[in-house]
Amino acid sequence: MDLRKLKKLIELVEESGIAELEITEGEEKVRIAKVAPNSQAVMTSHPMAFHYPAQTPTTPAPHSSPISAAAATVPEDDGHVVKSPMVGTFYRSPSPGAPVFVEVGQSISEGQTLCIIEAMKLLNEIESDVSGTVKRILVENGQPIEYGQPLFVIAAA
Repeated sequence: MDLRKLKKLIELVEESGIAELEITEGEEKVRIAKVAPNSQAVMTSHPMAFHYPAQTPTTPAPHSSPISAAAATVPEDDGHVVKSPMVGTFYRSPSPGAPVFVEVGQSISEGQTLCIIEAMKLLNEIESDVSGTVKRILVENGQPIEYGQPLFVIAAA
């Protein structure tokens, strides 16, 4: 689904009296919802065929947290690593003050929402591609993330 079409759909939702619009085209699924009267429309997208160019990894800044430093060195045998499909800001919960999507030690199923990545004012739900137990969360809430950056380690069920 191209950006012009998404913008047009957002405008239609804003101008109409509807609160939510969900559209499915083949493998692509988009949901646009109004959150509050004076706020902007929110779009969540599910697995879509976006291909972002690989970016050169950067070394962590000296002031970076132990979690982000650990994210750079995730052993392959540690479990399934869920990586970021885009550049953006990582959020563990749907809104400030809301409960987080997942905790370390929690059992999850394939397709369950793990986090949200905000990119260009759009909120993208990131779903698990495997079932298992959350072994590690490698990113802090509100932290900027890069394409391909490890986010979670999931132990197979």
